[in-house]
Amino acid sequence: MLSACVKNVNYVLHSLQYQVFAFGNSFPTEVCQKERKKNGQPTNTHTHKHKHNTHKVAAAVARPAALQGLKMWFTARFLYVFTYNMFQFCAHTWILANMTVRFLMFGRDALADTFYSIGVVMSLCQLFTVLELFHIADGIDKSWILPRLFQVVERNLLLFTIVMMEEIQSKPVVCAQFFLWNILGLLRYPQELLCVMGSPSLNMLWNRYTLYVPTYILAAVAEGVTVYQAVNHLEKAGRGRLQLPISSPNRVPILLKTYLIILAVGATVTVWQLVKERQQRLEKWNKKLKK
Repeated sequence: MLSACVKNVNYVLHSLQYQVFAFGNSFPTEVCQKERKKNGQPTNTHTHKHKHNTHKVAAAVARPAALQGLKMWFTARFLYVFTYNMFQFCAHTWILANMTVRFLMFGRDALADTFYSIGVVMSLCQLFTVLELFHIADGIDKSWILPRLFQVVERNLLLFTIVMMEEIQSKPVVCAQFFLWNILGLLRYPQELLCVMGSPSLNMLWNRYTLYVPTYILAAVAEGVTVYQAVNHLEKAGRGRLQLPISSPNRVPILLKTYLIILAVGATVTVWQLVKERQQRLEKWNKKLKK
């Protein structure tokens, strides 16, 4: 799974470089040809007597049209979706690289302070995922809203629990949790970014919808272990309130145990819907290839 994420990162970087190069070279040429045709000028500059002067004039005429076409291409909707996916892609790449380097340098000692080193960036990434619910409602994202709603709610609630309990932040399971979340992000956002740019990849699509399901199951198990350790810590320490506005001291462990049941049911439904979504997306791609 880690190698697939690295391949996704490399593919996105190469695609970005190719898109910028292709746009910079082809767009002005097309605009020049349209302007020449509109003004009654020859479109084939190789047969023109004054080739050098013609290029200069056509470039000068095409600059305003090129700027106008550039504004039309970079619409507000495109810039927003591109910026959001690029932010998530860069943030998850940075977090995974940070965790990997720290583990290689410090070994097991790096597991204890994982939350202190990347907790802020991870919290921002998960907080911004609330916008994805509006993406689905607005039609930007064609995914199903129920799995996304459950993922957003469960991750933000779990982060809230981890932030409120300093004793859980240094547990190795938190490091495993963040690692799996980043793997899920790097399986998903590179493919979303390429779809926004209009150059989807079959390999990345297959990696996302095939490797995503077992990785999500492991992440759900890690979430359950984190909540279970939090419940044990509260019951042993007798700190049921834990700086929360709840009157009964036994209310927080009960809520967390209820959350474990909801997590198991919700993860099962989410996995089932992810499998169905995988079948639909791959079938659509196969139909496009047959055409």
